Amino acid sequence: MTAPDELTYERASQRIVRLMAALAALGSLVAWAAWGWKSGAGFLFGSAISGLNFVLLKALVDRLGRARPRRHFLLAFRYPLLAGCAYVILRFSPISLSAALAGIFVFTAAVFIEVVFEIAYARK
Repeated sequence: MTAPDELTYERASQRIVRLMAALAALGSLVAWAAWGWKSGAGFLFGSAISGLNFVLLKALVDRLGRARPRRHFLLAFRYPLLAGCAYVILRFSPISLSAALAGIFVFTAAVFIEVVFEIAYARK
């Protein structure tokens, strides 16, 4: 039988992924409608970086939870890797830097919404 904490963790991480996808789509549409395609593309790009960060962070947590954790060499360099990719793409493309920076906070917004959801619907 699976422990309740594992079920809660899996459900929460699935909700966070769905929330991130919804926030990315909605934010990109709003940015595109309000400020043009460069802002919409920038927000979508920032959201993709945020989603990749979540996937890598979840992989690290999953690996640390194992009985015999494997090497985490590549996961240790996720922030410099993401920052390097973002710099190259934003430096040489016409998309909006400010919109991309706003999109990076999609993960933070999704976690905040998940916390409010957990508080509102907490089981005792």
